[in-house]
Amino acid sequence: MQEIPATKFVKNFGQYKEQVQREAIAITSHGRTSGYFVSEHDYNEYLLLKAQSRHSYHISELPEQTVNAIATAQMDSAHDHLNALMDD
Repeated sequence: MQEIPATKFVKNFGQYKEQVQREAIAITSHGRTSGYFVSEHDYNEYLLLKAQSRHSYHISELPEQTVNAIATAQMDSAHDHLNALMDD
């Protein structure tokens, strides 16, 4: 990934608009990355992955109905043979 200072990026935006179709570009300011310039395709892929990502929650963040559903959940009887294996 190419890193470009923000001032150079602004002055040569047209050049980078074409280049970003091949690879993302890191925009830097004072030697630190301040953001990324990505193609529409890459951005849409990012949004899709973000939407599909797993989330974890602390128990205090869950609605009471969800906590009760987890507490009373039972394994499907089709898996009872696993209990027999664990008892040995």
